[in-house]
Amino acid sequence: MEEYSEVFVGLDVAKDRHAVALAESGRTGEVRYVGEISSDSASVRRLVRKLGRPGVRLRFCYEAGPTGYGLKREIEALGHECAVIAPSLIPRKPGDRVKTNRRDAEKLARLFRAGELTEIWTPDAAHEAMRDLIRAREAAVKDRTRKRQEIRSFLLRHGKIYPGLKTWGTRYLRWLHGLSFSFRSQQAVLQELILAESQCRERAARLEKAIEDGLLDWPLAPVVERLQALRGVKLICAATFMVEIGDVRRFANPRQLMAYLGLVPSERSTGDAVRRGGITKTGNARVRRVLAESAWTYRYPAKLGKGKYFESRHLPEVVRDIAWNAQARLTKRYRALVARGKRSTVAVTAIARELAAFMWAIARADEQQAGT
Repeated sequence: MEEYSEVFVGLDVAKDRHAVALAESGRTGEVRYVGEISSDSASVRRLVRKLGRPGVRLRFCYEAGPTGYGLKREIEALGHECAVIAPSLIPRKPGDRVKTNRRDAEKLARLFRAGELTEIWTPDAAHEAMRDLIRAREAAVKDRTRKRQEIRSFLLRHGKIYPGLKTWGTRYLRWLHGLSFSFRSQQAVLQELILAESQCRERAARLEKAIEDGLLDWPLAPVVERLQALRGVKLICAATFMVEIGDVRRFANPRQLMAYLGLVPSERSTGDAVRRGGITKTGNARVRRVLAESAWTYRYPAKLGKGKYFESRHLPEVVRDIAWNAQARLTKRYRALVARGKRSTVAVTAIARELAAFMWAIARADEQQAGT
């Protein structure tokens, strides 16, 4: 067996320059600062060639951040390991008040050697492209919501109250365009607000169409289709779940997924005293949000509607069985929690936690079916 030594390289990355430090293998191995390099590809390649030598295995790491995963892919293309580290899980000393690029790089190298860093799952280029599309649509919806709130606030200040119930439908838009004000300046404000909301709405619609088109050649598209067999889970919810979670096989059981999403209760226990609080809210907030939105549909009795029936009748029987079992259990669970006096928001959070488990089961339905 070929013997080699390991060298752990910590990179404090930034837009223009990267600070580099390395830690030799062994508990007492030297930790030294190498210096700063430019962030361009040529400089990274020169660094790798400089540090690499026969019998040495280089292991790089850097914190996840706005620079993305391009550096990781570049280093791995050169034949070396590179881990992207979760920043929130890096151990920190309470009294450490000095932060510099050099100290950060040295700390990363030292902790990486000690095995104290948590590596995040990183998507491939195609998966990242789909995730960018999903997040762009989410940003467009947020902009649309903000513009609609500005319109409502403007109308409320001037006593313009819509007499109907449902807003932002055809009737509401017709009523909105028919409003008139005494001053032309106020009329101009309303027209600009309506135009801004229309642009945001059209942008969100274009991105939703782009998501549908992008799913045609995305490897995880079949899983997205199967997830929509669940009640309350539509295209955007299923696609968001898959682009943010990625490979569900990295979770050995549903409990790991629930904990990853921050849907498990927090706990502060000592001795015989057990104290549990609200959910931890760690992990991916986007998936947590779409699960909570879908969980509200389980307030109603279990029923397979016409639309859901025709959408899911071509899916494998195991998927349809999981979807129906989920609906039967979660609707009963919601009623039981509310009957015990739980607030509806608390009950919905509990339903969202279990819904994540059923989505995990559907995403791994092919493996389970193959194993039977």
